[in-house]
Amino acid sequence: MRIIPKTENYETVSVSTATERREEDEKWFKRSEKPVYTYDLDEDNAKVVCITDGLTFLGRAIVKRLLLHGYTVRVIVNVPDDLEILRVMRDETATFHGRIEAVTAKLTETESLVDAFDGCNGVFHTSGFIDPSGVSGYSKYMAELEAKVSENVMNACTMTQSVRRCLMTSSLLACLWQNATQLELPAVIDHTSWSNESLCKDKKLWYALGKLKAEKIAWKIAENKGFKLSTICAALVTSTNILHHNPTPTIAYLKGAEEMYGHGVLATVDINTLAKAHLRVYEEMNKAAFGRYVCFDKVITQEYEAEELSKETAINLQKIRGDKYYYCYRDSTTPFSLSNRRLSSLMSTTSPISCLD
Repeated sequence: MRIIPKTENYETVSVSTATERREEDEKWFKRSEKPVYTYDLDEDNAKVVCITDGLTFLGRAIVKRLLLHGYTVRVIVNVPDDLEILRVMRDETATFHGRIEAVTAKLTETESLVDAFDGCNGVFHTSGFIDPSGVSGYSKYMAELEAKVSENVMNACTMTQSVRRCLMTSSLLACLWQNATQLELPAVIDHTSWSNESLCKDKKLWYALGKLKAEKIAWKIAENKGFKLSTICAALVTSTNILHHNPTPTIAYLKGAEEMYGHGVLATVDINTLAKAHLRVYEEMNKAAFGRYVCFDKVITQEYEAEELSKETAINLQKIRGDKYYYCYRDSTTPFSLSNRRLSSLMSTTSPISCLD
């Protein structure tokens, strides 16, 4: 593991010249392994966290919110190009209260993750995967890899003395792909719901399958080891120019969109809402809160909403809402309804986060 020295001043680094920053970061990346800092497990590392992928669109949003609230955030990097992204993030957050640390680790190696997590109080497991050879960049192989990495991260968390909790980013797709013929309808999809693994395989919904298997293995380890875990089952992430920022997850999520739209469960969540939810759930885990949380702020049920989503994502409208004639004349009732009442209740209570935001 290689980590930015704690003696480096975050603000000083962020205002240095581009050449100095580049040389400085290259030294950080090439530096030989050093011992991890010693923390008081109850106090010194209370606001020190590691994020398994802080360089994705969602990861960057979470990192920025953590920095805003004074956290020290370790971001896992693997190649020098990652440092360029961190460099930009440091500049963008120079006035924030927190600091960024770069740390190298391999998600496929548990021991490597243990080194990266050592000294952190918590872990945000946000990593996702892309397979250029797979359909929409996400294949059946990637689903298996996602589950394996989830297993590695959870095992590393339970093996690292300083780590007290883990917050995992899952997907609403891990909840909603169910066989309607086996349910009492209308069925409510909420934090207690789980997708049907066989159904995901039959429909070749590899992104849904990957999120489902990854979350299930995480919960199995947490329950067996008595480790505190929470998961956020997020809807399709949206923002301005979302396809430019988040192409693979967006396209992969929308596989099966026609059926989701028809069943009334095609939902979206704004990137900032989702990042805020991550921080709130994580901080509430200090108390009694833990478990699964469904996160969405809009359900696409109307034709004009489907058209807006089509424009936002640059996805063909027919792939979102299916045959126009059928959906114009479909029954107004749908077999499923979505509920995020658990997260809404948590987010609605007064907290320092909501006050600062």
